[in-house]
Order: sequence, then C-alpha cells, then structure tokens
Amino acid sequence: MIEKIPTQTNTRDQLVNDLKSVIGDAESWLRNGSQLTGEELKSAKARFEQTLASAKVGLINAEETVVERTKVAAKATDEYVKDNPWKSVGLGAAIGVVIGMLIVRK
Repeated sequence: MIEKIPTQTNTRDQLVNDLKSVIGDAESWLRNGSQLTGEELKSAKARFEQTLASAKVGLINAEETVVERTKVAAKATDEYVKDNPWKSVGLGAAIGVVIGMLIVRK
C-alpha cells in the first residue's frame, strides 16, 4: 500500500559540497582576482565555471528527486483517502479544529 520513500543522502551531500565549493571559489576569486594575470585568471575562471556547472547539475538532480518524492506522496495520500474516506474526513476535521483553536488563542 504505502511504500517507504528511499532517501538519497549522497545526492544531497554532493550538492552541499558543490555549493560550498562554488562559494569558496567565488570568495577566492574575488579576493585574489586583481592579482591574477592572463593564464591564472583563465584557469581560475575555468575552474569556477566547472564547479558552477557541477552545482547546477546537482540542483537539477535534487529537483528531480523532490518531484519524484512528491508524486509518490501524493499517490499514497490519494490511495489512503480513497480507501478510508471517513477517516480522512475525521482527520481533516480534527486538524481544522486544532488550527481554529490556535487562531482563536492569539
């Protein structure tokens, strides 16, 4: 019925590392940019662009993972509601009451 959604921590960790690398390269480039000459500047720019491209790929992969998980969760929710309509109505009403009580409290 409801499947456990696999986590992809490697993708997330790789994305975080890529973003840290992009930030580090950008900071380094800004700090030392005025001191770099011809070839050094081209090399630093190429390294920065490569790191940025890698981070973009990581973001696209993370987005695909989130979309996939959302679709699985929506499908599982839909199946549950179809299988248990009255439980779903009761749960919705209970959540509504709780939210109403929290709003009135303010």
